[in-house]
Amino acid sequence: MLVVDDIAWLDRASAAVLGFVARRLAGSRAGLLAASRSGEESFFEHAVLPGYELQPLTDEDAAALLRARYPALAPRARQRLLADAQGNPLALLELPVALGDSRRASGGALPPILPLSGRLQAVFAARIRDLPAATFNLLLLAALDGTGDLTVLHGTDTLSPAERARLVRVEQDRRLVFGHPLMGSAVVEMSTGEQRRSAHRLLAERLADRPERRAWHLAEAAEGADEEVAALLQAVAHANLRRGDGVRAITLLLRAAELSPADPDRAGRLGEAAYLGAIVNGDLRDAPHLLEQARRADQRGESLATAVAGAYHLLNGDGDVDSAHRLMSGAIEMLPDPGDAHNKPLIEGLYTLLMVCFFGGRAELWQAFHLAIDRLRPGPPELLDILGKTFSDPARLAPPMLDRLDAVIAGLHQEISPARISRIGIACAYVDRLGQCRDGLWRVIGHGREGGAVTSAIEALFLLGNDAFLVGQWEELEQVVDEGLALCDKHGYRLLAWPGIYLRAMLAAARGQQDTATELADQMTRWATPRGARAIQHYAWQVRALTALGSGDFDEAYRQASAISPAGVLAPYVPHALWTVTDLAEAAWRSGRRAEVAAHAAAVRQAGLAVISPRLTMVAGACAAMAAPDGRYGRLFEAALATAGAERWPFERARLQLIYGERLRRDKATVRARTQLAAALDTFRSLSAAPWTARASTELRATGLSIGPGRAAGMAALTPQQQEIAKLAAAGLTNKQIGERLFLSPRTVANHLYQLFPKLGVTSRAALRDALNQVK
Repeated sequence: MLVVDDIAWLDRASAAVLGFVARRLAGSRAGLLAASRSGEESFFEHAVLPGYELQPLTDEDAAALLRARYPALAPRARQRLLADAQGNPLALLELPVALGDSRRASGGALPPILPLSGRLQAVFAARIRDLPAATFNLLLLAALDGTGDLTVLHGTDTLSPAERARLVRVEQDRRLVFGHPLMGSAVVEMSTGEQRRSAHRLLAERLADRPERRAWHLAEAAEGADEEVAALLQAVAHANLRRGDGVRAITLLLRAAELSPADPDRAGRLGEAAYLGAIVNGDLRDAPHLLEQARRADQRGESLATAVAGAYHLLNGDGDVDSAHRLMSGAIEMLPDPGDAHNKPLIEGLYTLLMVCFFGGRAELWQAFHLAIDRLRPGPPELLDILGKTFSDPARLAPPMLDRLDAVIAGLHQEISPARISRIGIACAYVDRLGQCRDGLWRVIGHGREGGAVTSAIEALFLLGNDAFLVGQWEELEQVVDEGLALCDKHGYRLLAWPGIYLRAMLAAARGQQDTATELADQMTRWATPRGARAIQHYAWQVRALTALGSGDFDEAYRQASAISPAGVLAPYVPHALWTVTDLAEAAWRSGRRAEVAAHAAAVRQAGLAVISPRLTMVAGACAAMAAPDGRYGRLFEAALATAGAERWPFERARLQLIYGERLRRDKATVRARTQLAAALDTFRSLSAAPWTARASTELRATGLSIGPGRAAGMAALTPQQQEIAKLAAAGLTNKQIGERLFLSPRTVANHLYQLFPKLGVTSRAALRDALNQVK
């Protein structure tokens, strides 16, 4: 067996001899195996010989190889490597090693041009060495520019040698494209430092009308500290951040820090990069390294940007709420002008302080935040002002902000910053407007899946989970919570995981999985109590209250719900009290605490919660109904359940229907009780809310209606309008005829029929008459 590697390197005579031999080996006991790289020219004539072209790895196989060899790679780095390697196995195995060294040197940011290992340089550089100097210089410009724009490169007449060697090609849109992305990296690594700086200076001149690209090339051309260029880079970084490209912003800030001649400026830029690295890259491991660099650079003390990064790391790493609060509030007070609303680090610091205060869950923590907001000149940014009220003490501060919040939501489709979209969602959470943010939140999640803002993606996933629980989309809840918790686990976000764990526990409690719910609530309590994270304790108390309600232990449910906010009080700076009004009122009513029910109904009415959202309108009305005497509760319950849009909150509405139906049954209003109980039963069954399904079934049987497992509840399960439609359809009327009689569109009639068929246990109009006769 004769094996020849790299046949492109053979001289003409050797290639001719080997080709002559190869064509005459068929049928002999000798063999020839020769290899060459795709696209390489050679003197070896192999057209008549059997051959095999080894294709690049598929996308799936390339991703599997990276996962197997480098499982800890961040998603953004993995996507970049897959894109640049283009299925080359050697590149996939070698690039992460060189990239790891490069990222450690740059604070975790991905370099604009991937570095090559020694073996990769040998592979890709061999075809570049013999190019004419003018051609090499043009390729260097193209690699450093990165856009392939021929109007910037100029001198394309020198490209011919590179095109003949198949190193580059010119696309139809007049863009220069390297035959392989790593060929550009090889060109850069073969150049000298002076060649690169000269190329960057030339590109900066040609890009005078494109500020961002010009700033980057000026920075790369700099040979030492240059505050003018550093400030320009920082401004460009902020512009990228506003557009939602936090990854690029970090790269620019780190380069700006390198160019900063003054230590305080360098410290501020490093601190800002550390903060953004934690919330964008999702890698808390890089933050301490950058923070240490920032502290060493700032001899005067902790800069605000460094404090922001440090507080964020404390909050998301160790969960030390009180230390994070002291660090942030102290750094803000130490500013020469703590009222400058145009100070971006200050505004970002206030967003961080807001989250510290929320997870702390104590009124005294919010004093420093509101003081800082009140002195901002000319005033706080709109979203910060709204968020500071709807998320801190919504019972008291949210109502005057709702019109402004609705205006912000209306413009959500134009938002491109993941952090800003996520913050809008957070502002909506306790005022029941998350459903209007769904499209924007899914965009944030998509951005995070592509390697973008990981923290914003986690927040968006759990915000969607909150909405999914309230609106009864429990399968979606499981999916988004699982994804969010996986990201928290992967990136070390211990604090951010608790909202996801809370949602998982609430779902378990609603479905009667008591052991799971109790264990998760215990985990929350054990973690939150020593760290002063009161908001996490609120989560645990609500989970225990719902678990106790499901199991019929109403005294325990009352104790747990009132720990969040006592009956008759909406505790200040406890936004979770708006999510637990029904829990507390139901627990008090079922445990015979009529005075406490009345007190809480009065507190809800006096706070004006009904103006905040349809859900709270329904809940406030139901609380008043629970507190009402026998002769008045029916009208109040009917009004509450008829609230426009109340169907959007099926689990909570069904619980109120169950209470109303139970009271009607005890008052011998059997027919009316069946209507409420059957509707509640259908909802609980559709949600697989086992404890409530069992209770509604028991109550319905107590009315004298036989309900077997899985059977429909008959006409009692239908709304009055659905009952009328069912009768008309059974009489043979078409959808159009029914619509004309009831002043409905044919589509609306069809929708009602689609909903009522399963309630009557039928699948077609033909079976309606028999089903109605059986009910009679």
